[in-house]
Amino acid sequence: MIKIVYDIRIYRKTLKDLIREDDTVVELGSHVGGSTKIIARKNPRGRIIAVDKSPQAYEAMKKLEMEYPHLKFIMGDVRRHETLEKVHKEIKSCDVLVVDLGGGYHPDTTFKVYFIWSSTLKPRASIIRNRGLLDFANSSKMDEDLASTQGWLESSSQGGVPPRLKELKLWSEKL
Repeated sequence: MIKIVYDIRIYRKTLKDLIREDDTVVELGSHVGGSTKIIARKNPRGRIIAVDKSPQAYEAMKKLEMEYPHLKFIMGDVRRHETLEKVHKEIKSCDVLVVDLGGGYHPDTTFKVYFIWSSTLKPRASIIRNRGLLDFANSSKMDEDLASTQGWLESSSQGGVPPRLKELKLWSEKL
């Protein structure tokens, strides 16, 4: 299942509804851990890998790591191949992939990150928080029946960590 939401309340409710107590969860865009706390409380017997590159995230997430031993924070840019490789070495797959890269901005970047990470980790469920993707999905009309039943796009995924892609190396924030 792939859920796309925008409202932070719906996003956090969806986390509570989908995450099981023993899931392995990868959270991309943890920032200072507001949603990470919800995930950590929901899956006390599971594992969480939270990734963020913002300087504000580091101290807050390190404190959360001490409070929740099943949480590992990785300071990194989710657009970089090295970050994906680091997470993949920790866990080969995950149950839930959570993507919140700014909520309303950059749907193209959010989708590319989701696509690469989900194709690699093959989650049971994915939750993406992005206004542009939600608007696109809700405004679309389809004449073909093409749908995935998992939290990743089965029809177009490749196996394993993808080779270094020019697009995943690093997109410029200044474009």
